[in-house]
Amino acid sequence: MRTEGEIATNTDPAGPWSLVVPLKPLARAKSRLGQAAGEAARPRLALAFAQDTVAAALACARVRDVVVVTDDAVAAAALSALGARIVPDAPGAGLNAALAHGARSVRAVRPAAVAALNADLPALRTGELARVLDFASGFPSAFLRDATGIGTTFLAAVSGAEFRPSFGGPSGSRHLASGAVEIALSGVDSVRRDVDTAEDLRVALALGVGPHTARIAAVPAPVPDR
Repeated sequence: MRTEGEIATNTDPAGPWSLVVPLKPLARAKSRLGQAAGEAARPRLALAFAQDTVAAALACARVRDVVVVTDDAVAAAALSALGARIVPDAPGAGLNAALAHGARSVRAVRPAAVAALNADLPALRTGELARVLDFASGFPSAFLRDATGIGTTFLAAVSGAEFRPSFGGPSGSRHLASGAVEIALSGVDSVRRDVDTAEDLRVALALGVGPHTARIAAVPAPVPDR
């Protein structure tokens, strides 16, 4: 594990990054938020999370472009309008296949440094993302655990390094076992805070979410009939 203040083994900066953001069809996204937010708001929240994530990423000076892998037409239109490039999920074989496909689409154009970034980081801060990317540039591959310490919200591979995503469940341990260096930075809570549950959303709102999520979250969830 590399900690803040250590000297990187690779002192050659990776240069601008391409980020790959996966997004499943909105109708199936964020199922655990349905009861808390209401079924009507659930897909709207999923899209808002992605919009705030992509907008913050594109505003980061370390980021050259953002590729969103999705087959959802509504999400594709909204995220393309922000400046993301949309890549259809041609493999249709789950999250990791989608991420690998997105990375290949980037590297087919140029030998880029690529990083996978979760689509549900509505509190993402541009400066915190820049620190994570700077840290990651010192190693062939690096990853950041989520707020629980179990999953992963970010996985990077510099130019020329193999990109091997293994997201889902206890992915932090799998990424560590793959040889990726764990990023141990303090003060990057917004890059760790993905949102799957009502409690996750509460914490993200306390951190300060982007405008798209703030607008949707401000609408009270309907009270179920008794």
